[in-house]
Amino acid sequence: MSDIAHGKTETPSPQSQLIQMATAYWVSRFLYVATRMNLADQLAEQSKTAEEIAQLTGATTSSLYRFMRTLASLGLFTEDSEHRFSLTRLGEALRTCTPGSVRASVLTLAGEAFTHALDHLLYSVQTGKTSFEKEFGVPLFDWLASHPTEASMFSETMVGLHGTEPPAVAAAYDFAESGTIIDVGGATGNLLSTILSRYPKPRGILFDLPHVVADAPELISARGLLDRVKIERGSFFENVPSGGDVYLLSHIIHDWSEAQCLTILNNCRRAMRPDSRLLIIEMVLPTGNAPHFGKMLDIIMLAVPGGQERTEPEYRALLDKAGFRLRRVVPTKSAVSVVEAALI
Repeated sequence: MSDIAHGKTETPSPQSQLIQMATAYWVSRFLYVATRMNLADQLAEQSKTAEEIAQLTGATTSSLYRFMRTLASLGLFTEDSEHRFSLTRLGEALRTCTPGSVRASVLTLAGEAFTHALDHLLYSVQTGKTSFEKEFGVPLFDWLASHPTEASMFSETMVGLHGTEPPAVAAAYDFAESGTIIDVGGATGNLLSTILSRYPKPRGILFDLPHVVADAPELISARGLLDRVKIERGSFFENVPSGGDVYLLSHIIHDWSEAQCLTILNNCRRAMRPDSRLLIIEMVLPTGNAPHFGKMLDIIMLAVPGGQERTEPEYRALLDKAGFRLRRVVPTKSAVSVVEAALI
């Protein structure tokens, strides 16, 4: 760790790089605790000392000061000569109820549900089974169904995590002449409403489980699209609405096992017309050794919901099993691509 401690600027040694990797979770836990304590909100109006914040949060002044000092070194706050702390632009994004806030994302991704599941990652790698179910006794989405607060935060997290994708998808793929777009498993309707906001002709059907679409009317209303979006409730493991021109599966296929994916795809195939299009919106992994966030996410999918990220050949093989032909992969200016498929 000496390369880091002494502030050397040359390329770190392999040993130092590995130690940095091993301690990366420290920062995640720091961020989680800062968010749980609402420290960004405490500094929203004015700078404060650790003692002032301790009085508001019930923390011990000395330990809180040490924690705030560390967070300042990570760029969330700044500390002045009088030991008063202020928010930075980075820290602002942790505030509650502000545009672009990632508070829910941090509490979800760095929270107990994910971290406790990843404590059993070795089990997932060795068995191919989900460590989440080993820890909590039920699959992720069953657990969310019985934890409405966490489910709402999870939906907000997905919007935050994939926030740049909907406008990128709407710009990269031409929906101008589409009649009815059916967003299968579309949650709050963020993607569907983004597409409809850009293209005036199509209408949409948002389809998902009742508790998942609970927050959808508010978002759709805020975007002035209540007259163009119909919300239908149900499970894509049982059926999907029929007769659509375009079927969207955005971050759905990567959540499930291959057998479950084939069930979803077969239900879409039965609902589609011969000229309907299926659009799978996911990160398409590059082959070889190229770094890609999706490759790390792939392991999270293995451990938490039990799904996987795929390369283009892997999507082609999956679609072929379900009776589809992969027509093309359309890249976007975000991390995801649009995998376009048609009925065979």
